[in-house]
Amino acid sequence: MHDIRFAVLGTGGIGRRALDVSREKPGLLPVAACDRNGIAIDHDGLDVDELLAATEGNVASDGGVAVKQHGAGAGVVASAQARSTETPIEDIIAESDAIDAVLIALPNLEHDFIPRVAERFTGAGYEGVLVDVLKRSRVIGMLDGRADSFEESGITFVCGAGATPGFLTGAAALAAQSFVEIESVEIHWGVGLKSGYEDNRGTVREDIAHLPGYDIETARELTDEVIEEIVDEHDGVIEFEEMEHADDVLLERAGICDADDVSVGGILDVRSDEKPTTTTVSVTGRTFDGEHATNTFELGDETSMAANVNGPALGYLKAGVRRNRAGEYGVFGPADLMPEF
Repeated sequence: MHDIRFAVLGTGGIGRRALDVSREKPGLLPVAACDRNGIAIDHDGLDVDELLAATEGNVASDGGVAVKQHGAGAGVVASAQARSTETPIEDIIAESDAIDAVLIALPNLEHDFIPRVAERFTGAGYEGVLVDVLKRSRVIGMLDGRADSFEESGITFVCGAGATPGFLTGAAALAAQSFVEIESVEIHWGVGLKSGYEDNRGTVREDIAHLPGYDIETARELTDEVIEEIVDEHDGVIEFEEMEHADDVLLERAGICDADDVSVGGILDVRSDEKPTTTTVSVTGRTFDGEHATNTFELGDETSMAANVNGPALGYLKAGVRRNRAGEYGVFGPADLMPEF
């Protein structure tokens, strides 16, 4: 496969690490990246080293790479490759004829935000691959509702393609193959985020929306100061149960099990880089010969959140491009296709 020319929308923690990891993924060529204030485009390939070095330590809580912030709203381009713009997504779309795939790494603190971003690509006649790392179950239905327009436009949309949903959803789909009936799927993750906390404040905000008493709307309005207070209340270690993660509907739409049979929870420690618990996927079911068993998939404690989100996201991007070049369009979940190394 020839080099896949891809763009990254949103260059907070996930977007930055995607550019970083792409250097270790054969066949990938990052050609564009943007945040809310700036854009960098080079069809011969971005200088990722320069881009990341120029913006180190200048990531806004909602994602910012191409532009540093100095003072009240004033922005100057940090990278020599970048320029300021008030229309970053439109600027990427304007160049999309030369882009095979787009990784959407934008904060999704509005349920319909990513579907609306996708509509802007279909409206502009884009033909290629869109990949997101969204977490919310209800968003999958919004994307499925747009499947016809994606097919008509020649877009292959890979949704929920991070760690969970994504990597662990695919692991559950594989683990389920031993059984003829699935009784339960339990996904339990652990993330140590001390060194990556500043880069991933947007992700922490999204996770807080899963806590009792919070939702997407209330989390979106939280100030950074209030988020710090919430973190302090939990001594830096926040436990989540029965999260509204899209693993459930993605496994159901793939015919693996009912969404109600899936549970997702985890522990986030923002004051240590060591995982507070081992990330596991456990699938319990009945085999064809009447036996009951549990298949368990376990991630190494040494693998970071960045490795487990961005490696699979780019792997799913490569798999999506293969489907797109074969003329397969529409909406695909992580259980519908496997990521490529």
